[in-house]
Amino acid sequence: MTLSNNLISTEELANKLGAENVTVVDCSWYLPTQGRDARAEFDLNHIPGAGFFDIDEICDKASPLPHMLPSAELFSESVGKLGVSNNSLVVVYDGAGLFSAARVWWMFHAFGHTNVRVLNGGFPKWVAEQRPIEKMEKKVSIRPNRSFSATPVKDLLASMETVLANCESQQAIVLDARSAARFEGSEPEPRPELPSGHMPGALSLPFSQLLSDGSLKPANELRDIFQALGVNGSKPVITSCGSGVTAAAITLALAEAGYGMHRLYDGAWTEWASADNTPIVSA
Repeated sequence: MTLSNNLISTEELANKLGAENVTVVDCSWYLPTQGRDARAEFDLNHIPGAGFFDIDEICDKASPLPHMLPSAELFSESVGKLGVSNNSLVVVYDGAGLFSAARVWWMFHAFGHTNVRVLNGGFPKWVAEQRPIEKMEKKVSIRPNRSFSATPVKDLLASMETVLANCESQQAIVLDARSAARFEGSEPEPRPELPSGHMPGALSLPFSQLLSDGSLKPANELRDIFQALGVNGSKPVITSCGSGVTAAAITLALAEAGYGMHRLYDGAWTEWASADNTPIVSA
């Protein structure tokens, strides 16, 4: 059964594998400190028929910031090569359970494609249930290129200027997905050139608190978490993190909890902490 408009269960995906209108995409990505090679792991084992979405390639290469949202043209061309059309149901997953797949889920929404689901529990749950896997050298189901036309949705993206203005106005609630220690400034950033800390007025919500065994928690539990932070639907939310990846896990959880889609600060802490005119709070 379908869990929601945002998630898909391993059971339902197994029943849909090979369907003409279903495209499965491995969106694995890891921080350098995690010591994992996403592409190598994909080549070794992946869900049958899946393509690989590299967020460090399908991005704005002209930006000095990591994996920023690409142009509509690059996104359209790249996902078309993965077999995605505007009529596709896109299923995204990653090798951590739920980590970078939420970023690609958000990217599809940001380009106007809402028929996208995150595999709840990701590849670890798929493997634990002994479902079929495929190796790159034995890949038998290569999807043909398809035509995809992206339609950018500006309301899903927050700029540094927007977040900076919000430090004064507090019109939106800023939720930071980094660890509490990084948020507080007591633990260094994975990017050593950056100070840790947080934006004035931001609230800490480590994305791991939204998960249980690599799956997103039930909607009622997510609502309890958000309501404890003052999120009740009366104010917009801006999600942030280190470089725009795990912020999308909060965005996904907000949608799953029934609060709709909210803006993501794409530059995130990397941009904020690199700028000269941005205030930083640390304990």
